[in-house]
Amino acid sequence: MGVEIAITVAREETRVAVLDGGVVTDLFGDRAKHKDFVGNIYKGKVAKVLPGMQAAFVDIGLAKAAFMHVSDLSLDSEPGDTLVDADEDDKDADKDGDMLGPRRQSSKPIEQLLSEGQELMVQISKGPIGTKGSRVTTYVSLPGRYLVFMPNVEHIGVSRRIARDEERARLKDIMKRVRQPGCGYIVRTVSEGVKEDELKSDVDFLHVLWQDILSKREQKGAPALLHADLSLSFRVVRDLFGKKVDRLWIDSREEYQAVRDFVQRFSPEQTSRIHFYDKDESLFDHLGVEQEMARALSRKVWL
Repeated sequence: MGVEIAITVAREETRVAVLDGGVVTDLFGDRAKHKDFVGNIYKGKVAKVLPGMQAAFVDIGLAKAAFMHVSDLSLDSEPGDTLVDADEDDKDADKDGDMLGPRRQSSKPIEQLLSEGQELMVQISKGPIGTKGSRVTTYVSLPGRYLVFMPNVEHIGVSRRIARDEERARLKDIMKRVRQPGCGYIVRTVSEGVKEDELKSDVDFLHVLWQDILSKREQKGAPALLHADLSLSFRVVRDLFGKKVDRLWIDSREEYQAVRDFVQRFSPEQTSRIHFYDKDESLFDHLGVEQEMARALSRKVWL
């Protein structure tokens, strides 16, 4: 039977089961709930520039305007910026702190860089606290399975948690070959020992994601949300849907089409293994997932 992934989508919850030879090996769930804003990318509009604080307030469409300091501002058009190295760790993908990465810091005051009404792309680096709005930055970063993608900088870093010099050098050499020109990456801890084709797949995935964001930026007026945290279905495709998976089943027509269209753009050879499930019997019942879950939760275990 091989390895199969089943994604069942309902209004209140999305559930995922991974089966190997018909046996459930992993279960995941994602309930519809309030989402964390950290990591979201917006097309914003400058509401007010504060020269005394070297900061600005940016309208991103939330209840409160977002705060941005001049150190969080990167303008590609400004020459002579200085490349500043940051902590090369995969904390970049976490939501408990600033988005990290090398930054080209401006030497000009903020009033020479921004004006009220100006539109710009920003990412939330810290969520709202009390009466304060979110903090935003123009240094966008997108976490993948193995990499953190930084489109604003040209830099390759490796997580400090990868200690062996030989492995760090190997990963940097691979990234020099597979990177998108002009873009930066941080290689995450989970990349230790992975092959070049896996890193290349993550590069392609993140590039397609970034192109979608750029396309929305051109189509939408400010303020507008350009990118939110990936749904469970897309995280499964990013993290689990590799060559060892024989079939990926999805029981939502809309989610199936969205996933298939996305995979078609960065790995078209994999689309033949994505299937829409539309039978009367539920997908989890059909694959025996519900029965296995019932047995696992039963107070009586048959030996």
